[in-house]
Amino acid sequence: MLRFFTAGESHGQALLAFVSGLPAALPVDLEFINLELHRRQLGYGRGGRQKIEKDRADIFAGVRHGKTIGAPVALRIENRDWVNWEKILPVEASAESSANERKLLAPRPGHADLAGSQKFNFHDARYVLERASARETAARVAAGAFAKLLLRELGTEIASHTVQVGHVQLERAAHWDEICATCADLESPLRCVDPTVQKKMTAEVDAALKAGDTVGGIFEVIAHNVPVGLGSHAQWDEKLDGRLAQAVMSIQAVKGVEIGAGVTAAGSYGSEVQDEISYDKSAKRFRRSSNRAGGLEGGITNGEDLVVRGYLKPISTLRRALGTADMITKEPVRAAYERSDWCVVPAAGVAGEAMVGLVLADAFLQKFGGDSLAEMRRNFDNYARQIDEF
Repeated sequence: MLRFFTAGESHGQALLAFVSGLPAALPVDLEFINLELHRRQLGYGRGGRQKIEKDRADIFAGVRHGKTIGAPVALRIENRDWVNWEKILPVEASAESSANERKLLAPRPGHADLAGSQKFNFHDARYVLERASARETAARVAAGAFAKLLLRELGTEIASHTVQVGHVQLERAAHWDEICATCADLESPLRCVDPTVQKKMTAEVDAALKAGDTVGGIFEVIAHNVPVGLGSHAQWDEKLDGRLAQAVMSIQAVKGVEIGAGVTAAGSYGSEVQDEISYDKSAKRFRRSSNRAGGLEGGITNGEDLVVRGYLKPISTLRRALGTADMITKEPVRAAYERSDWCVVPAAGVAGEAMVGLVLADAFLQKFGGDSLAEMRRNFDNYARQIDEF
């Protein structure tokens, strides 16, 4: 079983990620991991924090001579902004009152500020927002990079693109090759495959900034060349679509998850949305005429591309602050403002790739097992022959 944990606060010393269950002898490309971290920081509509942080991973356990050793992997991502916060958020008890300078008493609507403060009995949302911040996704992306490296060894690739920003939506299907090209283009402002639509999206982001507002959207994650048979129909918690939905929904600000054409299908007739089946004798493969199911039927992968969409609400921190109530005085005030982005759809897509990758890598390990990459590959190859002979 592949497990991962993260630790760290937005303005703490560092973010930490721990990944357990990777097979031994998996080649680890540190530059690839750091490129994934860099991709998470890109995108039109990002705030000043991205000018401070230049995320790079420091691996300090589980990897030796460039390969995993079958032990848990641990890595650290330094927060360069810590220098501005170490007197405000010290680890040790301190008599100094500098912490009062950054207390957050005016909870932001839509954020975890108030609910978290009530839950833990803090009359200051600082401790809640530090961990609830989407800065935490940097650790997830680093962990997900290991999952991607494992999947790549078995032929599966993962990419994402932006489908919608605010009121502007891509109205056509995107092809795998153009999604890959867009992901590789680090200059792409919003990671949309259509330049004309992307230009309209950037105008939407500009309008939100000018109004002191924020804007959400939809990202789409695609896993390409996924084998038949991952997941199971047998128990509710073994269904792969359920696991993927939970994983993507856990990303900060994601309020909805769609598999394939799930939203459209809900308002359609069955004859309009089911993917008809044929058999390709030359390829020895069953094929679908379309992929409205998003690569999953009955909680099991069917061999088509796996397609997952995350619906991202607008960021809760607005320059034009909304009304709230002071946690101490209970009087009406304007919500606190923390340095923030105003559009994070492309970055959320990278986090989505990581979460999909981690779930898929675990499904691969459950299906094919193996303490080493070589053993896992033997099991995978034997299963591929079984599918060929079906």
